[in-house]
Amino acid sequence: MAKNKKTLSNWLNNRHILIIQNEEDFSHKATYNFTYARIVFFAFLGLGVIFLLSFYLVNTILAQWFDPSYAERETRKDLVAMSLSLDSLASELENRDLFIQSIRKALEGEAADQEQITSEQAAAGVQLTTSPNSNQIDSLFKSQFETGGDFLLNQTLNNLELRQTYLFSPISGYVSQAFDPKNEHFGIDIVSKKDEPVKCIADGTVIFSSWTQDAGNVIAVQHKENLISVYKHNSALTKEVGNFITAGEILAIIGNTGELTNGPHLHFELWYNGSAVNPEDFIVF
Repeated sequence: MAKNKKTLSNWLNNRHILIIQNEEDFSHKATYNFTYARIVFFAFLGLGVIFLLSFYLVNTILAQWFDPSYAERETRKDLVAMSLSLDSLASELENRDLFIQSIRKALEGEAADQEQITSEQAAAGVQLTTSPNSNQIDSLFKSQFETGGDFLLNQTLNNLELRQTYLFSPISGYVSQAFDPKNEHFGIDIVSKKDEPVKCIADGTVIFSSWTQDAGNVIAVQHKENLISVYKHNSALTKEVGNFITAGEILAIIGNTGELTNGPHLHFELWYNGSAVNPEDFIVF
């Protein structure tokens, strides 16, 4: 009978038995079945695991212990990150200072410009016939709240009762311009992050939601206790006249619209019994 031809495949797949016996009494201890193919597979698998583990250790833990340039590279990364952070902070502070200065210059120069225009017209003896300018539109808007009209309720309460009413802060930020009625600044300016939502201070009904030349996108809400809140210079309005709004509900997005603004901020006003009051007396910003 011819002998079977031995091939590599046969050699790898031939099954073998490994028997372990006691050397003294030849008693049976264990038996293992194996093939050379299985031994080769597990050997390569073990080598692959060892290689991957060694590669990971060389690039992480061992690099920290034995690579002298590792600490220097990490230090440079931290320095670059800190430098970028400082540059960003410096830029934000510079922009904030420029914004505050521009607002102050605009407020200080507005009255002087109006007086100069009036004096020039009087000296020339000429009366111009034009459409209402931005100041006239804003004055007309304010007069609607001062005279009351159909917007105000017929209740009369004092400031003490108003102080006892809890009002939400319309936006998170810092006050860049305080309430100053002597200079016709009937509210406060609040600087905040870009696209920050503007929230309603209390339950109420929208009585004005439109565009004005001076204040851009303006929305006003009638609340109980004869109180009206006004939000100016918004980039967008989310409510219309007649909508009922609950306290804390979003009614606009902070913006930089209108002629009387030099940067993203919210101009917020409170009108109580037909008169402007300081919002900081009733709301914590």
